[in-house]
This record gives sequence, structure tokens and C-alpha cells, in this order.
Amino acid sequence: MKCSLRSFWRVYLLCCLGLLWYCGEARVLTEIQAGPLYRVVGSPLFISCNVSGFTNNNTEKNFQFRISKPEKPSFEINIISTDDPNFGYAIYQDRVRSNEITLTRVSPNSVIFKIISLQKNDEGDYDCTAVNEESTYDGTYSVKTTVKVIDNSLSVSSPPHSTSLSYNEGDALSLTCQASSNTVQHTHLSLTWYLRKADEDDAQPIISLDRDFTLSPGKGFEGRYQAGLIMLDKVGEATYRLKMTQVELSDEGKIYCRADEWIQDPDRSWYSITQKDAEETTLHVKAKEVVLDTASLVVRISAQQTTLQEGQELSLSCHVDTQNLEERFFSVAWLWGSVELARIGPTGILSFGSEYSSREKDGELRAARIRNGEYRLILQPVRTKDQGEYVCRAWPQERGQDGAFKQGAAQDSSSQLISISTTESGLSVEMQSTVSVNEGDRLNLTCKVQGVKDQLSVNWQRKLTSTSTATFTDVIGLSQEGVIVSAEEFVNRKVKAMRPATDTFTLELDEVTVTDSGVYQCTVSEWKANSKTKSQSKTATVTVAPTESLVRVNLKSRRNMVTVGENVELMCRVKGPRLQITLTWSLQRDASTLDNILTLHYNGAISWSGDQHRYQLKVKNEKDAVTHYLLINGASHREAGKYQCGVSVFMENAYKKLPPSNQLAVMVQNPVSQLVLTSTPLLTRNINTDIEIKCSITSAHSASFRYAVTWVLQQKAKNTSLVSYDRDSLVTFGPQVDRQRISMRRTEGPSFELTIRQTRISDSGSYVCEVVEWLQDPRGEWYKLSQVSKSTELTLIEPVSKLVLTSTPLLTRNINTDIEIKFSITSAYSASSRYAVTWVLQQKAKNTSLVSSDRDSLVTFGPQVDRQRISMRRTEGPSFELTIRQTRISDSGSYVCEVVEWLQDPRGEWYKLSQVSKSTELTLIEPANDLYLDKKEQQVIVKEGDKVELKCNFSGALSPSFFYKLTWLYDSATVNAPLVELDHTGLLRYPKNQALQDLQGRLRLSRPTGSSFCLGIQRAHEGDSGIYQCQVEQYQLDHKSHWQQKASDSAGSIRLSVNVTGDALSDTGCKSDIWMGAFIGVIIFSLFIILLLVLKKYCDKGSEKKSGQSLWAEQYPLNTKPVVET
Repeated sequence: MKCSLRSFWRVYLLCCLGLLWYCGEARVLTEIQAGPLYRVVGSPLFISCNVSGFTNNNTEKNFQFRISKPEKPSFEINIISTDDPNFGYAIYQDRVRSNEITLTRVSPNSVIFKIISLQKNDEGDYDCTAVNEESTYDGTYSVKTTVKVIDNSLSVSSPPHSTSLSYNEGDALSLTCQASSNTVQHTHLSLTWYLRKADEDDAQPIISLDRDFTLSPGKGFEGRYQAGLIMLDKVGEATYRLKMTQVELSDEGKIYCRADEWIQDPDRSWYSITQKDAEETTLHVKAKEVVLDTASLVVRISAQQTTLQEGQELSLSCHVDTQNLEERFFSVAWLWGSVELARIGPTGILSFGSEYSSREKDGELRAARIRNGEYRLILQPVRTKDQGEYVCRAWPQERGQDGAFKQGAAQDSSSQLISISTTESGLSVEMQSTVSVNEGDRLNLTCKVQGVKDQLSVNWQRKLTSTSTATFTDVIGLSQEGVIVSAEEFVNRKVKAMRPATDTFTLELDEVTVTDSGVYQCTVSEWKANSKTKSQSKTATVTVAPTESLVRVNLKSRRNMVTVGENVELMCRVKGPRLQITLTWSLQRDASTLDNILTLHYNGAISWSGDQHRYQLKVKNEKDAVTHYLLINGASHREAGKYQCGVSVFMENAYKKLPPSNQLAVMVQNPVSQLVLTSTPLLTRNINTDIEIKCSITSAHSASFRYAVTWVLQQKAKNTSLVSYDRDSLVTFGPQVDRQRISMRRTEGPSFELTIRQTRISDSGSYVCEVVEWLQDPRGEWYKLSQVSKSTELTLIEPVSKLVLTSTPLLTRNINTDIEIKFSITSAYSASSRYAVTWVLQQKAKNTSLVSSDRDSLVTFGPQVDRQRISMRRTEGPSFELTIRQTRISDSGSYVCEVVEWLQDPRGEWYKLSQVSKSTELTLIEPANDLYLDKKEQQVIVKEGDKVELKCNFSGALSPSFFYKLTWLYDSATVNAPLVELDHTGLLRYPKNQALQDLQGRLRLSRPTGSSFCLGIQRAHEGDSGIYQCQVEQYQLDHKSHWQQKASDSAGSIRLSVNVTGDALSDTGCKSDIWMGAFIGVIIFSLFIILLLVLKKYCDKGSEKKSGQSLWAEQYPLNTKPVVET
């Protein structure tokens, strides 16, 4: 049971604590996406808003959206509401009606605000308000988020090529796509290649590179990606290349790339702000028919001539023989050592090794299938480095059910040795070995030749040094007939191959990038009768210096600390080569927000953001630099922050960001306040009067001013705000200010007057007038200057009190008596005065407030005062009497009477004078304790059946504070034990004893007088004979209401003899007083009831031993009924 109660209280307390915690929090909470949210012009905007804490979560709440634009941040424009179709202002009504702007309810407590296509003027602070339809306000109902609208600088393009490509099944496909962005904010790009099949509406992703540079294959392309047959590589800063090693029939369709630009919102989530698609390319894939066979394979190689001179033709034939040759498919390759020259696939597709691809493009190397089982390779002109052993290798190819070829084991022919000797020729080539060029400039390479006899051709190649396994690839060539052939990679670039002189060949490559760095090779060939007779090569190492190492951007200002309203000129100097640059001005107002001001594009277009009326732009061209000026007209605090100019270069259809300039902090400070105040420094006044404290302005900053004024009361270390007056003349009082007494007004001058009505002593202190001057900046926004203050020291005095009190300085009394302490007023301020009186008991260092009476005679007792014992009254004089009933030792001390005189002012308001007090020292003493019982032994003889009364007399000091405990003892031949007990608290008790049970049932106790007790025996039996003796103990209550034993004594023994027959001899003292005792008992019984009420409080505070009221004060006799304890 105890455990259950303990658990109940624990749960109850937790519930109470939970309730208190809940009550301490705001109930309603409205939430919106955290800003700033950067979104692109023309893209959609989504803002979620939800509310919680309303009484009923299931009812639909109404929401309202507003906007505050940067040029007028304090002016809100209504946009849309869930409950009022006409809520929006006119500038948004058309877009709301056309559903370009919508507010969609997601749940009863949440909505989504949507703008389908953002405009530049949609930038600003968006406010979401949950409409409160309840009777009370408790929480947050309106929240804001900031939206920044930026330009779409995402660029996505594919190099110009045929919009339709045709490939055979199994061929290799390579496509490129360029994607870049010039956004100032930190963004990531992701790129995905898509395939849209003819019979499907939705394009499916082939492979994607996400914003974290993770490759992911599309559905259906996972296996080919894991096998390395599909790859997506990022080449350079902005080029993405898709490679499909073997195209399949399922790849037919339209292929294109899509780039997404991502930005991270303040809630740490990534959001796609824009996306663009490149032009589609149509891909056709032609299937091949294949017949399966498993016969054995024989491969032979032969040459028309095995000994050749440089420049002659090498012809190598490869013969393949097997069963069912006409129905079989093979792959055939020619190898020089371990280097593959050329290969013919099972479907007839010809491919060349990387080291021989350039010679194939120059027409020096070709291969073909002559007939079934016979293949031929021709290399002309041969060079001395071409001599060596050649091998022909063949693979049987089998086509499976899925259409894919399965390659069998390779079979090599025997080797064929070819020898090549040199011919006499004077051809030689010279070229500069190292060349350096700046990014974006033109690369010029010159190749000088000597010993020319016949026609010459030139082929320019390059090998990138970014990888160790790089090989030379073609750039451009000039044939002996003067025909220029550009490599596919350079078709869209400005590249030229020229022969300005008979012995000079030049290469010009415009707008070079860092990726153009590498080794360039000039190969000059001599031709005779359409046959190449001699070739010579030279290489040059080309280094392209990156733009960021050439361009230096520096931002400075002649003055970056200005006063509100002054102009600021920022200079961004771009030093370096003349390039097509895009320059962006940005402003960082805090640590997390970077805002665009404007962007000057390379084509001269200007894109503005924010309030463009505050800025002007100027460009100055110098010899080796360009300086861009940004002029801030009339700077305000909104123009303060860290400015930066950033430069990007548009090269090869992509933006390349260069390191930005240094940050330059522009500080906009307020003008120095010229405010001068005057006031009276000291004021001394009487209480209960009306006072005006005046604060005047004698000098100010400008005529277009406003003032905010606050009156503050300083008292010791405490400052209390009394009343304030803002710049819009709105008056606000402090939380504890009495508006009936304190007010403020503005007068001519201007002056500000503080009025205090019916002043009090507590109003004394230093009254400070704090004035703030407000001015308007060029934007029309208000800003404040430094605060100026002036103080007035107010001293309030009260009339001198004439109150005189008289009392008895010393009192000595016995305890348990009633005492009156009296104080009289012999002199006062006025006959119509009222008095407030408080009685205080001083005991050592402790003061206890006993009872008080206010000026309206309302009596209030102290928290620990017994109202039954202590009271107060007012008598004529006037006098004030404090009565203490049944005094105790603990009541001793100094009793102080504190009197406050109250007077009425002419308004009828009461005020008090200083307090006057007087004390009386009270000493309480205890009466002497000398308890004594009669020791005389007695003998009583009675007849059986008579009534017996045994008397117990005692003497000593008699006091109402004494209480007695009586015990009668019985001793006979068979038993010796207590017979009956009457406790000092009035509790009658019969000790349990089987031998005495009959006797105890016939006993009667009485107290005939204050100093005697009688024990009566009804219908005496012979067995009642024995020795009777009474014992008396004296008790008294101490100041803590605890019982204390003061004395004890035993009377002489009484021998009782009960005879069956004969006369009885006894002491009849009890009988002689019986009638007198009865008469006195009636009187005392009435007084006894009164005593019970007095003692009830103390008995309740006592221990379990004093659970009942005392019935045995010495002057109160009591007839009790016997109770036998069982």
C-alpha cells in the first residue's frame, strides 16, 4: 500500500512539473523554410509553411503570404491567401488568377507557396502568416524567409557535328558535351547522358555524374557499365565525354546531355536551381548477321617483297583457311612485333592501332578483305623504322542468341621478316624545341625544311603530357596538292596549317587553353609521282600558361569609411591579356550571405540585381589593364559590407572562373550627434504633490529629425524604465508603472515633460531623460544617432510626525494568567488622523510580527500567531491594548507597538508619516512546586455489599497550569498490581488483570475538591479486602507545548476489610464533603468547558501521549465512568 501511494505521488508530481513546463512555453509555432533561398530567373519557387499548437489540429488553418522588397523593406505587399481570393494587391492579382502563383494546402496545418516562373522583381522577404481564429494569442503566428533571384548563367552545348550518326553494331561511339556556370554563389554541376528511343516518350538515363562526382549508370545499362563498355569522363574543366565501346541495337535513338546546377540551402539540403539540355543527336545502329561454326583454323602470311627501299610499298597478305569458310566470321589483325597495325572485325569494320592511326589518315596505311579467307595490308611509303617481323593473327567469331559476338581462341601465322634500306635524300626538318603561350592567345609553330627535291606535305600532330601512355594524334595536315585536312577534334576550333614560304610550314591555333599543353610534332613528307619517298619529323614542347596566372584582379577605394548619404567609389582593376571576360560585383553583408550587385557580360550586356538606382558603372581602358568603377550614390547602412569583384572567361563555350579580387570592407557610419539637452539638475519637493520634470532640446543635427525619448528612474543600483516615446510618437509605459500617476508629453522647443502626480517617498531618485535622434538615409529608411541623456535628482520629503506614545516599560507576571499591555497616544499631528498599528515581539535576535491593524481597522495576524490567545483592540484615548491569554514562559520578551499616522491630502488621498514605536518588557515566572500527600495509614472496615469510598488528599501550590496523574495500587494475598490510572490529560485506564476484572468494574473515581481524589467501590465483596495506596504525579506544559513532570508523591496505605456480617468502621471523610463537592462540580464543569477550548490547540500539537483534552486541571472535579481494559 505504501509503495502504491509513493508511486501515485511520483506520477502526480511529474504531471505537475510537465504542466508547468508546458505552460512556460509558447503554444503556437509557425515555421517556414530558412533563408536565404537562391533561385534562378524563370525557375519555379517552392516555400513550405506549417503551424502547430492550435487547440484543434484537425481543423483547416488559413494562411497568408506577403512580400517585402529590398527597395522598401518596411512595406509589405499582399500576394495570396487561402481564404480570400481578393487578398493580393493588383501587381500580383493577374498572376494569382492565372495560377502562376498558387497556395496549395498539404494538410490542415501546412501549405506550399509556389511561383511557376520567377521574375527578377520577385526577390525579397516572404512572410507566411497563420491566421489566428482563436480568442487568445499565444506564440508565433508570422515568420519570414528571404528569396534571392539570380541570373541563369548555366551554359550547355555539344560540339557541332551531324545531327544523325550511323554505326554498325559493335562499333565504338564517342560524344562530348560542354557544361559550365558563372554563378557567384557556390554551386555544383551534375551531368547526365540520356537516350530517347523512338517508341518511348520519356528519355532514359545512360550514365550520370552527380554533384558529388559520383558515376551512376542508368537502368538497363548497369551490366555494360560494370564491364567497362560505357564510360563518362570529365575532360578539362567543362567537357564531359560519353564513350560506348560497343554500340548495341538497343542504343538506337536520340542521345543528348543534360546539366543541372545545384545549390545548398541553409537547411543543408541541395536544390536544383536550373537545368539545360544540349542538342539531340540521332543514332542509327545497323545489325549484323552471323553464322556459328566450330571448325579448326589455319592462318598464313605472305609478302610480295621482303626487301624494300625506303618509300616503296609493303604488301602483306593474310590467308585464313577452315571448314565451311564461306559461313564463318573472323577478326584478322596484322602485328609488327607486339604493336597492332590494323584489324578487320567480323562484320568488316576496319580499325587501326593508336600508333598507326595518323599514317592511316595520311593515306599511308590501308587494309581490306579481298575475298573469303584472304586479307591484305598495304603500307606506303615505308620507312626504315618499319622493318622487322610481321605476324598475321585471326580469331574465330561466333554470334550468340542475343546478337553479340563471342570471340574464340586466337591463331597466329608464322612471322614474316621485312628488310628496308634507306635511299639518298637531303630532306631535313628544324623546329624550335620549346614554346610558351598564354591561355586564350594564338599558338604559332614554325617548321623549317632543307634539301627539298620534290613535292612536300606536312602533318601536324600533338601528344598531351597529362598521361604517361599518351600517343600522337592528328591536329591538321597540308597535302602536297595544298589541301588542308583538320582532325575531327579540331573541326570547330580556329586552326590553320600554312606554307608561307617554300621551306616553311606554320601551325596557328587560336584561343588555346591549358589542355592544349603538350608535345607538338611536325612531320614533313617528300612525294614523287604520288608516292611518298621520305618523311622527317621534329617535336616542340608547348606550355600554355593558365589565365589565372596571368590575370590579376585588385579592388581598392580612395575612401571606404563614409557617413550616411556620402558617395563611395570602388575600383576593380583587371590586369593581364585582353580576353572576353565577364565581371561580377558582389556584396557580403554577413558571414553566410553573398549577394550579386550586377554582372557585366563579355558581350557588353549588364544584368542588375537588387536596387540598381544606387549604383553606377564606369569602365576605363588602360594600356595593360582595364579598370571597372562601381559608384555608390548616397550610401546607406544597406550598402555597408564586404565588396568583391569576380572575373570569369568565356572560352570554348564554357565559363572559367578566375580567382576573385580581395574583399574590401565599406563601412557606413552615422553622423556625429549634435544633440544638446538642458534640464534642472536638482529638485526638492514635499510628498503628495504633483511634479513636472522638463527636458529641453536646444540643438539638433537636422531639421528633418525625429526623436525617441525614454524616462528612466535610477535608484541605487536599480534602473526602472518609466515611459518611452518613439519616433512615431507612440507612448509605451514600463511594466510596473502606474499610468494614473505618471505621464509624459511633448511641448514646443521641443521639450519633453514628465509628470508625477501625488508623489511618494519611493519616487525619490535620479530621473534620466534619454533622447535618441533619428534621421532618414537616401533610401528613406530611418536610422538613429548615438543617445544623449540628462538627469534631474529629485528629493521628496514628508511632514514631521508629532506622534507621542506612553506605556508601562516593565511588567512581571505569573504564567497561565491573562495579561493586557497598553499603549496610549498622548500627542498626534491631527485629530482626524488614522493609525496603523503593529505589535512586534522581540526575543533575542528574533522579531515576530504578532498582529497589525491598518488605517481602516483591518486586523491581520502573523503567520504563527494563536488567535485564541492573542488579540488586540482600540480603546478611547486613543489607546491600543494587546491581550495575551494563558501566558507561558515563552511569551516573555519585549513587546513593541509600532504606530504609523496617516493623513489626508486635499485630494482625499491618504499618505503616511514616519513611524513611532514604544516597547514594554514582559517577564513571566512560574509558581513554586511543593506537592505533598498525606502519609497517614488508615484502616477501613465495611460490610459486604456496602459502598466504599477511599480518600487521597494532597497539599501544595495550586495553579491552573498544573495537571495531575493519579494511580491507585492494590495489594492482597493473591495479587499486587495497579488498579486504575487517571492520566494528567484526562485519560482513564484500567490495567489489564484477570484477577481484578470484577473489582475494576465496580470502581468509581471522583475529585471532590481541588486537593483530593476519591476512589469509590460499589457493592463491596469480601475479596475486595486488601491494601490500597494512591500515587500522584504533577505535570505542566512548557513553551513548546510539551508535557513536563514537575513532582510526584505517594500517600499512606489504606487497609480495607470487608466482613460478611457485623458493623463496619470506616473513615467517612469523603461522605462529609460529597454534597459540597457535587455543588462545586457543577460550577467548575462550566469553567472546565472553557478551559477545554483553550487547551485544544496545544493538545493537537502534542505527541501521541496527549491525544485527548486535559480534563484534570486542579479546580475542575470530574465524575468518570469506569472503563475496563480488555
